[in-house]
Amino acid sequence: MILAGDIGGTKTLLGLFDSAPARPRPTLVRSFGTLDYDDLETMIATFLKDGHAMPPGIETACFGAAGPVIDEAVQLTNVPWRVDARRVKSTLGFGRVALLNDLEAMAYAVPVLHESEVHVLQDGEALGHGNMALIAAGTGLGQALLHNVDGRFVPSPSEAGHADFAARTEREITLVRDLTRRYGRADVEHVVSGRGLVNIHRVAHQHPCRAEVDLESPEAPAAISTAASERRCPGCVETLDLFVEAYGAEAGNLALRTVATGGVYVGGGIAPQIIESLAAGKFLSAFRSKPPFTPMLDAMPVNVILNADAGLLGAAHFCSIT
Repeated sequence: MILAGDIGGTKTLLGLFDSAPARPRPTLVRSFGTLDYDDLETMIATFLKDGHAMPPGIETACFGAAGPVIDEAVQLTNVPWRVDARRVKSTLGFGRVALLNDLEAMAYAVPVLHESEVHVLQDGEALGHGNMALIAAGTGLGQALLHNVDGRFVPSPSEAGHADFAARTEREITLVRDLTRRYGRADVEHVVSGRGLVNIHRVAHQHPCRAEVDLESPEAPAAISTAASERRCPGCVETLDLFVEAYGAEAGNLALRTVATGGVYVGGGIAPQIIESLAAGKFLSAFRSKPPFTPMLDAMPVNVILNADAGLLGAAHFCSIT
């Protein structure tokens, strides 16, 4: 039996999986508020108790966590949690415990996703020898590479979401000035994430928000995108437009850095909720607008991951193949 986890800044998914030849099969999956628990070990103990599972029956465990994994441990970027694979193993008595960056874990799911679990934004034509890339905006922004090594995709993590944000327009330059004033610098996650929607909202509204979005609420990003899609507030419409263009531009940057001729995947919690906006044109226009390599980007498949448990699946799949 495999125990897998997807540890995020807002929620954590834990699941038990049976190993299978093509892809692991989930038998129990539960969602937890990350900060509802002091540490991962306590959360796992609660999960196993509620699921009537016993640690001796778990052969291996793997957890994807939102932060850089160094020496089998990670300090989560957006929450005050530290996860140490060795401590989890000794505390709960598992045979083997692996710890991956959360986007690295999601990347392990990409090759085993079903056709129904993705939404095509751009058909393109995947090259069999090409690399793939993954970008995912949610509470934060993650990016990962999938290197094509003799026909096998090998995921590699990154912290590219915290690289400097590159403004392309006068409006984005105004945004960078505001972000620099607030945070000391403007990184990509300040723009392309749930918090990014809030940051853009502050700049896009020259007048009070007609949708009366409470920017201090955890539901603010969803409220902004809903108000924009319903066109209830011009400022919210501009906010979502700026967000979508910045998301597309950064996806294109990642595609260039990885030469992702095998395809680009867009994951995370935000993309499935704004599919219509992503498909409207601004995302792909910003994605492709990288002369002299516009033709190469135009030929890359671009897909949105619809499976909300892709990170969990990837962590389980890692266990089954390593």
